[in-house]
Amino acid sequence: MIKETKRILVTGAAGQIGSELAQLLRSTYGNGSVVASDIVAISGPLAESGPTEKLDITDGAALGALLRKHKIDTVYHLAALLSATGEKTPQKAWDINIHGLYNVLEAAREFGLARVFSPSSIAVFGPATPRENTPQDTVLDPKTMYGVTKVAGELLCDYYVQKYGLDVRGCRYPGIISNQTLPGGGTTDYAVAIYYAAVKDGRYTCFLREDTRLPMMYMPDCLKCTLDLMRADFARLKHHSNFNVSAMSFSAGELAAEIRKRVPSFVCDYQPDFRQAIADSWPASIDDSAARGEWGWRPAYDLALMTDDMLSALAERHAAGTLNY
Repeated sequence: MIKETKRILVTGAAGQIGSELAQLLRSTYGNGSVVASDIVAISGPLAESGPTEKLDITDGAALGALLRKHKIDTVYHLAALLSATGEKTPQKAWDINIHGLYNVLEAAREFGLARVFSPSSIAVFGPATPRENTPQDTVLDPKTMYGVTKVAGELLCDYYVQKYGLDVRGCRYPGIISNQTLPGGGTTDYAVAIYYAAVKDGRYTCFLREDTRLPMMYMPDCLKCTLDLMRADFARLKHHSNFNVSAMSFSAGELAAEIRKRVPSFVCDYQPDFRQAIADSWPASIDDSAARGEWGWRPAYDLALMTDDMLSALAERHAAGTLNY
């Protein structure tokens, strides 16, 4: 456990990344030092291991009261509506993603918080963006409300860095794959569901085309890159809230083939839905050289290593009767 004193708030802590990030932060800084919050009541191990709060991030007064109550100095702001869910309720996505972030940044300015992490996404890119080896600094041309909010969020975070001297950091997450927590309405969710289906049912119907190739990252690398960025020397950072990060790129068909190497009977078919148009507007691969150069980002997992770990972990849970999807 790191002895450095911190009082941390994680918003969106019931979500896919937030739930695992909050537990990792507790193991790093102490259970009592990390407050997990979400608009829904938090239960299970996360509620049992440390303080939790129910919080609507669009309520600025409630956020301020929570920060004062727990003497928070660092915020990991994960509360958001993701791409596929956001297309069903775009007005709600704008409200949560923009007003929520604005409330966090205003609170950071008012209370003099030490540091804020607010992730962006590959959803900031669009059809006008180079699809292969997408540069760090390039055209941002999103075609989803989620992407629009993430572009606005990057600009808003950078404004608070430049205008008020706040330490705000963030990276553009690719698709995130976990064997612990389920995804929450993103276009890359298939890359989690396919593993669960392979273990439970031996077959999967994918909502993207077989040749759809997207940048992805395994959850251990996602958590590592988040903490590595937050620990980096601020003076070394030329970018702040918009770092490209990636670990691997693969198509839906390539992922299915990798699973079949270990589960030969696995069958995958493809029935693209509305999420296909979203995926088609995103990059196939990412240039994350800025993150590698400015704060030393290095992923540990490729497709083969991730698949070994995913199938092993899920098979163990399935045998124990705890694999719910």
